[in-house]
Amino acid sequence: MVEPGSETTLPRLWTPSGFREDDWTHAEDADALSGNGRFILPVQVALSLDPQDRKSARERLGVLLKPGDKIEAIGDLLDELSLIALSFTAFNDGRSLSKAELLRSRHGFRRAIRATGQVLVDQLPHMLRVGFDEFEVSHPILIERLERGQTGGLGLYGQPSAGGPQRHGGYAWRRTR
Repeated sequence: MVEPGSETTLPRLWTPSGFREDDWTHAEDADALSGNGRFILPVQVALSLDPQDRKSARERLGVLLKPGDKIEAIGDLLDELSLIALSFTAFNDGRSLSKAELLRSRHGFRRAIRATGQVLVDQLPHMLRVGFDEFEVSHPILIERLERGQTGGLGLYGQPSAGGPQRHGGYAWRRTR
């Protein structure tokens, strides 16, 4: 017996502008780049590419970082990537949240950062605040809420966001972004 709400569906791509078609494909090896399309490769595969091949595929190349992968591994490649996908393999592992914030604030990455894996209802507002702008959503409850335009979240936060602090009132800790 399947409990209501526990089913998973094929991931749908959501951005703050709404659901849209996904023009990226997850691939396991570099052979995918010989075809047409845009591909998200595991970090080790992307690192093993010939530098010239990587540069020529810049607009078609994305990389997938799992929670245990280090950002420093792709530090020299950031100008050669159109998308960085950060994986959420468990609901209680926030390392990919930290990576998104570091990519935006410390490394100045301005291209797409995508959340993959277990993108859940209560995490979406935090993901938006730290710099994610694309989400592969497969959780039925989150899909339903996003279709209704409900992203959730709180009105006040105690920490700054990737968009920078906005102070209201006399309290430095009270932020709205």
